[in-house]
Amino acid sequence: MNRVLAIAINTFREAVRDKVLAGVVALATCVLIFTLALAELSLDQQERVVYDVGLASVSFFSVVVAIFLGSSLLYKEIERKTLYVILPKPIERWEFLVGKFVGIALTGFAFVAIMGALQLYIASIQAGISMKLVGSAALGTFLAFGIAVFRFRDPSSILLPWSCLAFGVALACASTTTASVVPMVAQLTLIVVELAVTASVALLFSSFSTPFLTGAFTFGVWLVGRSADSMIRMPGRTLPPEIKSLLAGLAWVVPNNELFVPSRSALMTEVATHGDPLRYVAYAGGYGLLYATVVLALASVIFARRDFA
Repeated sequence: MNRVLAIAINTFREAVRDKVLAGVVALATCVLIFTLALAELSLDQQERVVYDVGLASVSFFSVVVAIFLGSSLLYKEIERKTLYVILPKPIERWEFLVGKFVGIALTGFAFVAIMGALQLYIASIQAGISMKLVGSAALGTFLAFGIAVFRFRDPSSILLPWSCLAFGVALACASTTTASVVPMVAQLTLIVVELAVTASVALLFSSFSTPFLTGAFTFGVWLVGRSADSMIRMPGRTLPPEIKSLLAGLAWVVPNNELFVPSRSALMTEVATHGDPLRYVAYAGGYGLLYATVVLALASVIFARRDFA
């Protein structure tokens, strides 16, 4: 366990220092801020636009983060030949792979927490919260980050707890407004689960393929997974029965990513299939973690058989 944790921490530090990740954070921030302007163009649907467009943006960019990190970090270890130094040590290959996955998942969690905090601030502003309160909360959060960086000298060491602090402060602010806080937090939780599933698929392909092909295959699996339920329910008259059976079989193989993007009404009211919203999140989260575990087990088998000589 200590070996897995050590690999995870090093992976997290390497990931948060990547300039590409910083670019994704900046782009996602701009898109979330733009939702405020977009909401003003709608007719009496401002809250819905901020909620739907904002969370859809967080979901998409989190998938981009998972695909980028999952397809590049393992390959970098091979390219730089650092893997040849690690593997002779008393560490199993599956421990190395799981450590990489945990590090990517922690990076994704920090990303979603930061973007979720921004989304909560934007939803609070749209709901009419005092700008002084938002400004004070955001300023205090950044001051805490600056003090921590000055003290520890390494931003990566305090990014994870700071992202949790930022999310907690934003959640406290949003709770004082009429914004739909509960479904927003539930959706962000499901985004983290989808990110973990996508990262496990990326590591599976990365265990035997190049970064470009890994990214393409993972994006394809994610895209098909977003249409899994639609393929299962597709009417027989639309396509031949053979094609429909093939698509239904494919839907059972790829992750059912539609579970991770329920509508806001499904999270605000009872979900007919799975019960109340909390039970739905637990069901979807359990499914995602189980799927990621199976995929990681398969990736570990492939990675263990790979010859690096």
